[in-house]
Amino acid sequence: QVQLVESGGGLVQAGGSLRLSCAASGRILGTTVMGWYRQAPGKQRDLVTTITTSGSTNYADSVKGRFTISRDNAKNTVYLQMNSLKPEDTGVYYCYLNLRSIFGRSNDYWGEGTQVTVSS
Repeated sequence: QVQLVESGGGLVQAGGSLRLSCAASGRILGTTVMGWYRQAPGKQRDLVTTITTSGSTNYADSVKGRFTISRDNAKNTVYLQMNSLKPEDTGVYYCYLNLRSIFGRSNDYWGEGTQVTVSS
């Protein structure tokens, strides 16, 4: 099994910054895509950003130029640096990991989420 533990959420004023971290532990054998999703109150969970083992990244249009994802493969940890935060960035941020084994089997794992609140 794989466990994901997020940290770094909180309350910040618009224009401020926060850094989220997510550490994965457990049986992680294979290639992974790690990333972040967020869920605003009353809305569905949406993709924010992902990063592959090799460092290829993907961002939602709404966060391009403001958010930066990075990862430390040796620590199985992914980071999300969020700058120029806006009230619409408010939500619960969930860490995500897709693990593809050497046999081609794919599994998704989720963290419990961390709250980010941006005040205007």
